[in-house]
Amino acid sequence: MLDREQIDYLSPDKPLEYPEQDRLGYSNFARHLSESICKMAPLDGFVISVYGSWGSGKSTLLNFLVYYLKQMPEDEQPIIMHFNPWWFSGHEDLTISFFGQLQAELSKGKSITDLYKLKETIAEFAGLVSKIPVPDPAIKSMAVTANILLKKSAPELKDKIAKSLREQKKKILVIIDDIDRLAADEIRQLFRVIKSVADFPNVVYLLAFDKRVVIKALEKTQDIPGEEYLEKIVQTPFELPIPDKNSLRRLLFEKLDLILTDTPEELFDKRYWPNVYFQGIDHFITTPRDVIRLTNTLNVTYPVVKGEVNSVDFIAIETLRVFCPIAYHTIGENEEEFTRHNKWNSFRDSKMEVLKKFHNSWIETVQDKDRESVKRLLTAIFPRVGSAWGGSNYGGDWESTWRRQLRVCSHDAFPMYFRLNLPEGSISYTEMKALLALADDPVAFANKLLELANQKRPDGTTRVRQFFEKLEDYTAEDVPEEAIPKILKVFFDIGDELLCPEDRDEMLFGNSIRIIRISRQLLLRFDENERYNILNKSMSEGRAISMIVHEVSVQRQGLDKHKEGEVGSGADEILINSDHLDLLEKIALEKVVEAAQNGTLLNIPDLVYVLYWWNKFDKIEDIRHWVQEVIADDHGLAMFLEKFLSKGYKGYSDGYTEAYYRLDPRVLELFLDLSQIIDCARRIAYDEGITENQRNALKQFIKEYEILEGGEDPNDSWVRSKWKMD
Repeated sequence: MLDREQIDYLSPDKPLEYPEQDRLGYSNFARHLSESICKMAPLDGFVISVYGSWGSGKSTLLNFLVYYLKQMPEDEQPIIMHFNPWWFSGHEDLTISFFGQLQAELSKGKSITDLYKLKETIAEFAGLVSKIPVPDPAIKSMAVTANILLKKSAPELKDKIAKSLREQKKKILVIIDDIDRLAADEIRQLFRVIKSVADFPNVVYLLAFDKRVVIKALEKTQDIPGEEYLEKIVQTPFELPIPDKNSLRRLLFEKLDLILTDTPEELFDKRYWPNVYFQGIDHFITTPRDVIRLTNTLNVTYPVVKGEVNSVDFIAIETLRVFCPIAYHTIGENEEEFTRHNKWNSFRDSKMEVLKKFHNSWIETVQDKDRESVKRLLTAIFPRVGSAWGGSNYGGDWESTWRRQLRVCSHDAFPMYFRLNLPEGSISYTEMKALLALADDPVAFANKLLELANQKRPDGTTRVRQFFEKLEDYTAEDVPEEAIPKILKVFFDIGDELLCPEDRDEMLFGNSIRIIRISRQLLLRFDENERYNILNKSMSEGRAISMIVHEVSVQRQGLDKHKEGEVGSGADEILINSDHLDLLEKIALEKVVEAAQNGTLLNIPDLVYVLYWWNKFDKIEDIRHWVQEVIADDHGLAMFLEKFLSKGYKGYSDGYTEAYYRLDPRVLELFLDLSQIIDCARRIAYDEGITENQRNALKQFIKEYEILEGGEDPNDSWVRSKWKMD
């Protein structure tokens, strides 16, 4: 049996990398294909495709292929170029990006003669083929001229590139994955690019995609069927080897073994399990991703009900949650119709007809391909439901057995299976859609976010936090592009009112970071100039100083990492360039200085963060001057110290938690002389005119100041007992 580390290699976002991890028989195919590519005779370009549905393991196969290619003798290895088209949008981006990566990979080739000249020719060719004349009548003659020049120049440049590539000893393998993730117009654009370079000598293209998706996208290309157009480009197509059912089952069962660790034996009946599995669960397990989707869900949901549910039934119910939500929600909302409790106990023919009508009605909403499997699965886990579909009748004497086994068909156990359905205070799918519909109206959207910020959940956090966490699932497609500038306008206008202290987690991860993540995901749907224009406008018109400073600070950190070479993946893409960021930082600085001058800066939520950021741009004397003005009176000092107070909780083995506070005086030394305020702090700490939190700040400042005065460090663990509130 595999250990957890080995099994966890299989993840929906992390394809397998090494053949020794192969559990589904892809490695042999990858090895043979790699050998074929290396041994192919020099050709005038060659296009190979691997067809497979989304989640079937295409990326894993390509990783194995690259692994085997790198094991080949040095002189047989091709130059490998990975092109990720879904990082880009638009015809010009795809073309220029393609040739840019081709240049970069050729630069690594030691066998390329006259490399500089080849790169220069490729760049010139890319520039030509990416330029599209504008059909404006006023410049029609210019467009015609440009077309004539393009027709004359492009073939000549292409011939030069072909001649250089033909003289090289190395093949070039261009791998393009995830084509089916692109929008239909981008798929068509990509294939036009491939078609324009498919005949480059010594270049082999390996494309991986869902054939159905691509054919549908290509239907509008050159007025010929999509499949026919595809056949004109792809010389050798392969279907991804389909994992046999036994391999998928073995993989699923191994992962389930880990999830079910420490489950009481009586709650996992080994005779009952095969019946339930083959009646319906097996139907839904057809790809590696299906295994991952189910087991990832169980990893989250099962631990909180372990020992309180029948494990076999719970796996069945969660299978429906993942693969047939209609059935899952119907069961959860109609307990009596499935357990036949109360109104079904007196079981007359008339009630039997009502029951049959109910079940025959809702089952028709299930997809045709799934319907029979769902019926068989439900008949297995809800024995009494089977009678509605011609199965056996079960009397009341079975209830005690099912209750003891914690079966889902027992009225007493049923609620436990759905305890994670929608906790109190959660945002449902319907509500989320309604909220997104408001995004086009900044005023209504802002008011709704403020409303959510004032609504508490049972765990003490606000509903706006959950909205931000769920919104990340919708940024790719569900938010219309025209609504994005309006959303950013709201974030940088009222964002400070959404930075609720109760929404910070143990690592001080708060709503500011959540807003920044969402903003980034939305802005990446535009090009760099549009991103800057949106940010410039929303920040210039916005009032949320803390949020604006957080945004420019995070962007600066990202740029600095890139300059230092700390680049990981596409997620590290720079949002805006350095020149644009300088301008945004200037806007942020003007906002901070203006707030300091008009007396509103003290009221912003993340004042400490903003002050340290301000210090990077202005003289510290200016900041200290502002601080002196603020603390000139007792109320100002209390408010200022309150901004530096942090609160934590200490847990005990009996479940009791105790609050503790921190206010290390040393963090204030940059802005003021501690000895200047200690006497005043002692005097006003018990003043009735201050808030409780301000009193906590004053008292904690005094305590830790006295610890420092005594020659001790407030951070020492043995001193921590002195932090507790009186």
